[in-house]
Amino acid sequence: MSFTIAVSGKGGTGKTTFTGMIIKYLLDTGRTPILCVDADANMNLNEVLGVEVRSTIGEARELMKKDVPTGMTKDVWFEYKVQESLTEGRGFDLLAMGRPEGAGCYCAANTLARKCLDLLTENYQYVVIDNEAGMEHFSRLTTRDVDALFILSDSSRRGILTAARIRDLIRELNLNIRRELLVVNRVPGELDADIRDEIKRQNLELAGAIPQDNEIYRYDLEGKPTFDLPVTAPSVRAARRILEGVLNEGLVKSEAPSPSGGASR
Repeated sequence: MSFTIAVSGKGGTGKTTFTGMIIKYLLDTGRTPILCVDADANMNLNEVLGVEVRSTIGEARELMKKDVPTGMTKDVWFEYKVQESLTEGRGFDLLAMGRPEGAGCYCAANTLARKCLDLLTENYQYVVIDNEAGMEHFSRLTTRDVDALFILSDSSRRGILTAARIRDLIRELNLNIRRELLVVNRVPGELDADIRDEIKRQNLELAGAIPQDNEIYRYDLEGKPTFDLPVTAPSVRAARRILEGVLNEGLVKSEAPSPSGGASR
């Protein structure tokens, strides 16, 4: 089975950038093949990773309601469209879920999407998902378990309270999440003691803090994918310490040979 890492958090906390750091860390440590899933309706994980998305699962669901070719079953056609939606990157594959559906019933399409995604992810050792804040979009399309969920927040008390509400909302969904971890991002200096106290009051497990990093701003300004940030960048160093701590605490299953199929390398 795949090991699934998901990232959530309210808009503006840097969750997509952090997702890119996770993917780069897994690649650099030989944890492949990797399926990256952009489950945010406002998708931009591809920009962080430096790849172009040509089609999405959302578009396939739209087409299924009106345009299944003669002579093909919906199951076969939809599985083909899912494979067609895969974008090959540098050691990973990216699947974009696309925008929420419009009017009408999507029950049949969503059922097929769950089936196809479950089959697809069997070909990957790691699945990394960039989510909307509450993960509702992802939960409609797959029933897979989540081994590690990172919830991103800024370093304000309001941000911590929002992270706690996101944690509570996620628990209301029909998802089996093995571990939930808070990451405080864009911290100016040291993490304030009052914020640490608030984290404890909210019963959030703090995985670590990532400092504010002007390199991220510069890359974004120049249109460069933050996936290419050097390992010497303060944010990347901090993210890697977090990931090393989490993935070396016995949370990850023992490394097994990569399944057949999956990302091109």
